[in-house]
Amino acid sequence: MTNSHLVHVMQSVMKTVLLALLLTGFSAMTALAQTTPAPRQSQPVALVGGTIHTLAGEAIENGTILFEDGIITAIGVDIALPEGTLTEDVTGRHIYPGLIDGWSQLGLFEIGAVDMTVDVNEQGPVNPNVMAERAFHPESRHIAVARSAGILTAVSSPGGGLVSGQSAAMALDGWAWDEMTVRARVAMMVNWPNPNNARAYSGQVDELRAAFADARAYKQAFDAAVAGNAVRPGFDSRWHAMMEVFDRDQPVVVSANEVRAMQDAITWASEENIRIILLGGRDAHLITDHLRETDTPVLITSVQASPSRWWESYHAWYELPRQLHEAGVTFAIVGTSSAANANRLPFEAGTAAAFGLPLDEALKSLTVYPAQILGLDDVIGSLEPGKHASLMITDGNPVEYATQVLQVYVRGRKSDMNDAHKELYQRYLQKVQEYQGE
Repeated sequence: MTNSHLVHVMQSVMKTVLLALLLTGFSAMTALAQTTPAPRQSQPVALVGGTIHTLAGEAIENGTILFEDGIITAIGVDIALPEGTLTEDVTGRHIYPGLIDGWSQLGLFEIGAVDMTVDVNEQGPVNPNVMAERAFHPESRHIAVARSAGILTAVSSPGGGLVSGQSAAMALDGWAWDEMTVRARVAMMVNWPNPNNARAYSGQVDELRAAFADARAYKQAFDAAVAGNAVRPGFDSRWHAMMEVFDRDQPVVVSANEVRAMQDAITWASEENIRIILLGGRDAHLITDHLRETDTPVLITSVQASPSRWWESYHAWYELPRQLHEAGVTFAIVGTSSAANANRLPFEAGTAAAFGLPLDEALKSLTVYPAQILGLDDVIGSLEPGKHASLMITDGNPVEYATQVLQVYVRGRKSDMNDAHKELYQRYLQKVQEYQGE
């Protein structure tokens, strides 16, 4: 056996051993951190005595919120409670709608070093038929951590390529992906080509245009067949998945940060007659007139980020939400897509508030506004009768760093508030106490 061959064999063996160790550790950590989904609501529940921040009107002091079968049925003061209602006294506490992670890899990403735990990107550049909810892993250890931070709905989104696929709004409690799906087909995800790569830019834009042209032709042929004017075309799952885009029933979320990329994307969307939402928006403050005139909303990604250019001030990202708010641009804050860091989402809005965004607007940027932009405001985003009972009980405003989330309900399910971070804290607290002789 040659030395090079021996080295190759040893490398293969080491990779196999490393993978086994990672998987063993992953299984152990999953077992440690796994929490049983909360049982479905079996009786009416009333939270009494707290301050209810509905975000649909004024806060209700010493109020009561009643929900049954996971749906809010009444909010107010001294409301009549049905027989058999379980009453919880939350005097001195605050009740808020659950936060929305509007761009997330929760349920799709576990450990970056283990490929089989990552299901974000599909092969090939054009995959509109990918549906995020079908790949969603309900037992991800990141879910409970995010839930403990008040994030009760995640818009899990595929990535990669030009057309990544379709995002889905997922409730962060439940046994299986189908029961956790709040709404499928929330948006079609598109990655706009990088204009700084001049050699490849025009070709990639042409490839994107060609994909949409093929999908539009498929829809026209399909509609003609349904009307009885043509033979039905052969089924193509990719183009069939895009039919709602051309009906304007499904928006297209386009990832773009630079001025040229955003303006080109808006022009393209106008030509295609599709609804567009920008994701990223680093330079959005430079084109606020264009955004406002075209009614183009922006999903701002990480606010807690360093400037991208040497000449920008350190707070370039920190003050972007304030700039868009003052310019009258519709926006929400979605943070990074990182599943492991999803629990940091409230701090993104908190940073924006520290740099001039009004505190109530900062809170709405994680609740009301993402729900409105993504077409979820009929079920989540605020506390109103008829909407999901996805809410949290806190000791203060959720975007303030010191605030503690004391309890959450996800569509009426009362969480046990356990998660991997808390279990590890308790584990190593015991170690410290033993060494200190306590």
